[in-house]
Amino acid sequence: MYYNADLHVHIGRTKNGRPIKITASPNLTIENILDKCIEKGIDIVGIVDCAAPEILDEIEQLLKTECGLYEELEGGGILFKQKVSLLLVSEIEVGGELRGSPHLLCFLKDIKTMRKFSKALSKHINNVNLSTQRCSLNSVEILKIAKDLDGFVVPAHIFTPYKSYYGNTTDRLNYIFNEHFEEVNAVELGLSSDTFLADMISELRGKTFLSNSDAHSLQKIGREFNVFDLSKPDFASLKAALNSMKGVIRNYGLNPALGKYHRTFCLDCNKVANVDPPAYKCTYCNSKNIVFGVLDRIYEIKDQEMLHPPFRSEYVYQIPLEFLPGIGPKTIKKLTREVGSEIYVTHEAPFEQLKNAVGEKIAKSILDARYGNLKIETGGGGIYGKII
Repeated sequence: MYYNADLHVHIGRTKNGRPIKITASPNLTIENILDKCIEKGIDIVGIVDCAAPEILDEIEQLLKTECGLYEELEGGGILFKQKVSLLLVSEIEVGGELRGSPHLLCFLKDIKTMRKFSKALSKHINNVNLSTQRCSLNSVEILKIAKDLDGFVVPAHIFTPYKSYYGNTTDRLNYIFNEHFEEVNAVELGLSSDTFLADMISELRGKTFLSNSDAHSLQKIGREFNVFDLSKPDFASLKAALNSMKGVIRNYGLNPALGKYHRTFCLDCNKVANVDPPAYKCTYCNSKNIVFGVLDRIYEIKDQEMLHPPFRSEYVYQIPLEFLPGIGPKTIKKLTREVGSEIYVTHEAPFEQLKNAVGEKIAKSILDARYGNLKIETGGGGIYGKII
């Protein structure tokens, strides 16, 4: 069966209000995330703060007190309302490399193994109850801990200027993982890149590409997602799919120009580079006080022209409803209530159905976004691109 999966979503607070991801919305609780996934049309969600003992305690409590809503899956993960599978993931800031501090996603099967993973990490992290804490181990050491617990790792948002492998740590993943490079079966592209750009780097030819939201608020869930062909919506099936390189049927993601780090950005005059990449200085004021763009970094380190391997999945651009002028939270709520999930609204709902719900102007805007008829102002320096 086909499943829509967003494998990188943060928790802002515990049910009792304790902070987990400081920079995430307080509304990002486990229950709110799972309910929002149903509204969005997401079937599998990876919650990336599950190494926090308080979160594991909360999940165990939900399984005991809300047993009609939550069910442990034999293959790993938690099923909610028979509709959404929660996978246990931990995002770690790797502090043990020679330079940089890349982020690494670690997937574990169940609460028991995630507790063991959390305990192992707690010896190398100052506060394991907070998300994405800096760990003194290097990438291989973390990979080995996950592997010993039958888990796997995925390098996160690999091209972003901060906290990523290609962005500020290395020119090649192979230099970091060495003889364990083949054990990394997938990488996460991030919002400012896509498969066409990533396939300019030959070492990624054997890796599955994942497009996830890295959501720090409820509405951001599903802004990028993957369609998997799985026997079951659980950890074991996902792991097998990534091992085989055949599980991802389609990637849905932002046009990279909408990403907030797509092009080099000048911190002095606040303008985005308008010359061919790579741009090492501002093309307007000549300043070198810049944030180096994802596109620019890829062109700096690429070693081939774009070449997709035979198994590479289709990449479909999507513009989330919240990016479209004139569509706010109330309109989105009306669409998901009267038309269907947000993914259905964005990619499948016919014009007449949209028009009957929200009027002709907004319906036309949604279809223009679906078919790529809108102009985009490029993002950079931490500022998202926008629809003109």
